[in-house]
Amino acid sequence: MSSKRYKNLPEKTRDLQSESVDKLIPILKKNCTTKFDESLDLNFQINKQKKSEINIRTVINLPGGSSKKVKIGVVCEDNKSQEAKDAGAEVVGGDELIEEIKAGNINFEKLICTPGMMIKLSKLGKVLGPKGLMPNPKLGSVTNDVKKAITDAKSGQVEIRNDKDGNIGLSIGNKSFSDDKLILNFNAVLDALEKEKSNNTIKGDLIKQAFITSTMGVSYKIKLGKSI
Repeated sequence: MSSKRYKNLPEKTRDLQSESVDKLIPILKKNCTTKFDESLDLNFQINKQKKSEINIRTVINLPGGSSKKVKIGVVCEDNKSQEAKDAGAEVVGGDELIEEIKAGNINFEKLICTPGMMIKLSKLGKVLGPKGLMPNPKLGSVTNDVKKAITDAKSGQVEIRNDKDGNIGLSIGNKSFSDDKLILNFNAVLDALEKEKSNNTIKGDLIKQAFITSTMGVSYKIKLGKSI
C-alpha cells in the first residue's frame, strides 16, 4: 500500500518527455518530501549489445562531492599501516586482516591493497569478487600510495559499473546539495561514460535511456547532454 506522501507525488512521470538535468533537479527537490536528506540517483540503460561487450567499470571523483561516508579497509605491509590509519582508514592490517576476510569477517565497504600484498589477497577472489570488493589497479585501489587512495575514496569518489543486464546506477548527491554541484557531478558522470565508450568496442550511442529520481520519489527521463 502506498503512503499518503507517495500518493501526493506526480504520477506517470516516466511517460513525460525527457528534460535536461538542470530543469529536472528543482522538480526532484520539490518531490523530496521525507524528513531525511534524500539522494538524487541516476539510472542509465546501455544500448543492447552482446553481453560480452558490456564491461564498463571505472571510478570518478565527483567535483561537487559526495554525501556518502565510506568505511575503508586497507591490506598493506606493517610500514604502511600508520600511513593508512592517519589517512582515515577504519580497518588496517596485513596477513591477519587477510585471514579475517577469508573467514568472512568483512567490516568495510571498500578495500585498498598494496601491490606487494595483492598476491596473497588475490586468492580470496571467491570471497571478495561477488561483493565487488576485490581491489583493482584500474580503479586505483591497488597502489603503494595508500594515502591518496583513501583520500579519494572518502572525498567524493564513486564507482561506475554496469550490471549483467547493462544497467548503471549511482548517486550524484543529496537534496541539500546546491543545483550547481549536482550538475557538476552529472556532467562528470557523462564525461566518464564517454571515455568508457571509447575504451569499449560499442557501436552507436552508449546510452539508450537515462532516468533520475530521489530516494523516495518518482523518476523522470533525462535528455542526455551536458548541462551548464
